[in-house]
Amino acid sequence: MSDYSAFLLAKGQSGSDSGFAPLWMPDFMFDFQAAQCDWTIRKGRAANFSDCGLGKTPMGLVWASNVVRKTNKPVLYLTPPAVGAQTVREAEKFGIEAKVSRDGTVHGHITVTNYERLHHFNPGDFAGVVCDESSILKSFTGRYRGEVTAFMRHVPYRLLQTATAAPNDYIELGTSSEALGYLGHMDMLNRFFKNDLNNSAQGRMRGEVIKWRLKGHAELPFWQWVCSWARAMRKPSDLGFDDAAFVLPPLHEVEHLVQVNTLAPGMLFELPAVGLAEQREERRRTTEERCQRVADLVNHTGQPALVWCHLNDEGDMLERLIPDAVQVAGSDSEDAKEDRLTAFADGKARVLITKPKIGAWGLNFQHCAHVVTFPSHSFEQYYQSIRRCWRFGQQRPVKVDIVTTEGEQGVTRNLQRKADQAEQMFDRLVAEMNRASGIARTTTHTKPMEIPQWLLQTRSSPTSTHSSTETASR
Repeated sequence: MSDYSAFLLAKGQSGSDSGFAPLWMPDFMFDFQAAQCDWTIRKGRAANFSDCGLGKTPMGLVWASNVVRKTNKPVLYLTPPAVGAQTVREAEKFGIEAKVSRDGTVHGHITVTNYERLHHFNPGDFAGVVCDESSILKSFTGRYRGEVTAFMRHVPYRLLQTATAAPNDYIELGTSSEALGYLGHMDMLNRFFKNDLNNSAQGRMRGEVIKWRLKGHAELPFWQWVCSWARAMRKPSDLGFDDAAFVLPPLHEVEHLVQVNTLAPGMLFELPAVGLAEQREERRRTTEERCQRVADLVNHTGQPALVWCHLNDEGDMLERLIPDAVQVAGSDSEDAKEDRLTAFADGKARVLITKPKIGAWGLNFQHCAHVVTFPSHSFEQYYQSIRRCWRFGQQRPVKVDIVTTEGEQGVTRNLQRKADQAEQMFDRLVAEMNRASGIARTTTHTKPMEIPQWLLQTRSSPTSTHSSTETASR
């Protein structure tokens, strides 16, 4: 590479490899897991955006084990609440040394703790940090997010892992880049995005929502830059591997429209709620009817059910209406949350009631094939809450009952719009990743390709002076 080419690469902020060749790649990993893990180890500071059930936990544990072997120093493994115990069980299954710590004590090779406990630990004690389910960082307050980023700055090897449901969430991509030591969040926005109102500084002071749009000419460079430090995968074929062992069972989503007994004040009939204030009022006004429908759906089935709510009143009422349910509430202690989530995962509790922001990340509930939820505007929360059950390893079709009212029809339409947008943007991310990595994706053609008649005539003409190729692209 010429000096000028190296200069241009550096100006592109594409990042450089700061890792090492893997020292250990166990045979229990699938081929696509080994390939993803090999890339993150060589990168040193990387993001693994693999979908739910593709094995981010074993990939993260193998990455951490390689860092320990390379540096002879421990690795800190950060998880959401209640996921730490599950991570340790996974480590034991694969013969990897890991132990939970909540008071700052460093245990052996891999120390597992919750994000909220990070302040007990010293970054100088670790050679690497794994942020599992790192997308939840954006739901933390600025203090927590800043604390994690500051901690990671002092650690040479860093790994972020999440099943990024919405890669068009530029805030998440910016905070991820900053935590890994690449472009800062605001630097990313200023380089690739445009604030049409030019009001970012004044708007923040007034509490306004600042909207950024991707510059038209910067779209391709932006995704190329993301792919320089992140790899995304929703199925093994995204990395060029076979999907045969990772085909999900069917997902059946059923919407239940509840008729309410009490209309909104001043209304003669139900109308869709307009704006967040009206939607919140609609939700509170219809709590009893919606919760009763949920109870009717899960009582008498005898099968495990996962019920998601958004309000404390909803959770309390559902717990009263479903006799064999356990609720995990925000006011519960960390030990109580972990005990109840584990009880459901182990089949000791038939029904689990909780909020997506508490239990929608990282937990494995493949024993359950029935999800009941109320709609919200957060596609990521909805996606993650469904994927606790509908994930690789699930053997049965999964039914999702969405309980809503006439007034919340706008919420479900917005959710579908975000789902379509997320799918399109994720496809773009995977395409640019494959282009940068040289991964060939195969396409199954269902129709025979027809060669135009004029091309056949040109090729067969003895007087033609034009050359032609055997390959046509579509």
